[in-house]
Amino acid sequence: MLLINCPHCGARDEAEFSCGGEAHIARPLADNAISDQQFADYLFWRHNPKGVFLERWRHGAGCRKWFNAVRDTVTDEIIEIYDMGTMPKSKLGKQAYAENWRRASAAEKAAQPAKAKGKK
Repeated sequence: MLLINCPHCGARDEAEFSCGGEAHIARPLADNAISDQQFADYLFWRHNPKGVFLERWRHGAGCRKWFNAVRDTVTDEIIEIYDMGTMPKSKLGKQAYAENWRRASAAEKAAQPAKAKGKK
């Protein structure tokens, strides 16, 4: 069994948590048009590496709060736990973020606010 260190409650058994899947998926903004295929890629494709992975977790049987974790999918080692809305601080976490295919996707670019029309 995996022990997960909840940033709010401390170390708890894995059974108290649920994994929310891949972390740092940027949602395209409505005013930034992308193709149906690009939207399907955003919606359905998930990164599933053998190695270091960024995940969202929820402490369902405790504080019920969400947090992110950097976890090695081969060894199940949790390398880092960090708050939602922040970026990983560990070298491996930063590397996993940078190497994720989503960083170059159309959906990631469409998640940025559109430049104001008529302004230079």
